[in-house]
Formats: sequence, C-alpha cells, structure tokens
Amino acid sequence: MSDKPFAPACERNREPILQVLRRHFADRRRVLEIGSGTGQHAVHFAAAMPHIVWQCSDVADNLPGIAMWLDEAALANTPPAIALDVGGDWSLVAAMRPAFDAVFSANALHIMSWPHVQAFFAGLRDVFAAQRQRAATVALYGPFNYGGEYTSESNRQFDDWLKARDAHSAIRDFEAVDALARGAGLGLVDDVAMPANNRCLVWRQSEAAPA
Repeated sequence: MSDKPFAPACERNREPILQVLRRHFADRRRVLEIGSGTGQHAVHFAAAMPHIVWQCSDVADNLPGIAMWLDEAALANTPPAIALDVGGDWSLVAAMRPAFDAVFSANALHIMSWPHVQAFFAGLRDVFAAQRQRAATVALYGPFNYGGEYTSESNRQFDDWLKARDAHSAIRDFEAVDALARGAGLGLVDDVAMPANNRCLVWRQSEAAPA
C-alpha cells in the first residue's frame, strides 16, 4: 500500500530499541504504545515479540495511517489502534481488560507540551492501577538533556528546531522526567545510550498495585 505513512527514523531506530525491549519486556503480556505515530514500530516489535499483545494508541487523526500498517501486517497480537490524547480522558484506556503491564513510547515527550508530559505520567497511574499480578514496566525512547545540558550539538540544533516549530515543544530534562516517573510509583532500572544521541529509559513499578 503506497499511501501508508512512513517515518525513516522508525526504520533506523527500530532494531536498537528492540534489543532493549527484548530484555525488559520478556515477561510482559500487554503493552500500551502511546503515540504510535505511523504504526511502524508496532508491527516490527509485535512481530519480533509474539508473546505480547501490542496495543497502539494515538490521537484520532493518526489512527487511519496506523490501521494501514496493522492491516497489512495482519498480526494476531495487534488489535485495532485506539484514540488517546494524553491531555484528555484516560478512563477508557484505564478500563481495558486484561490490564496493561507495560507502556512504550518513542519520540513523544519532546513533541508534547510540559503539561501534557505531566498528564502522561499521571495517566500511567490510572492505567496500571488494575495491574496486580506483576509490577508494570515503562520504556521511553528519545533525546534527553542531563543536568540541564545537551548531550550533543545535534540535539541542541534539534531543540532549536522544535521550539521554532512549536514553542511548547522541547527536549526534556531527564531529571524532571524521572521525578514525574517516581511520582507515578516508578523506579528507574535502565538508561541505555542509543544511536543518534538518543536514550532508552526504562522504569518499573516499585509495587504491583500502587495506591
């Protein structure tokens, strides 16, 4: 299908990300991908990890493009994508059963406004509230600053481009994001250097059933 959306970056980064997910999602069963974009990551990861039900989500405008990728791949473990605006209502996602025991998101936090980043982590508490069998895992991929500093000149240039495009977008500080994760009951378990000056951050719940 020639009219499928296509993101070259997904093709470049999917294998390095998969290597991290194979380690941390080995015991996962239901993954919610937030901000699935084109759907390319979903079909690649779901095909490589058939033990996982991979649930795509994104804003409504992106769902038709995701459906093209899912329909063409025709995998048994990729149900239809669902609409989720992180700044909106999470109740339908949180009510899905069986409960999700993992969340994945790539290249999303720097596109969101900071209030939406805060809403992202607040929403995770609701999504994981029904998970009582195993502590949930969260894996996020993208660029991050450390100690308020860029990790590369290319990231500085990318941040300038982001802010020129949308004043609410920016590369996020790892420390601020980690504080939100800790507030959601998550503890950092891995921080992996990735190609093109990106990182893959992995958190796990300290308890299987947070308050």
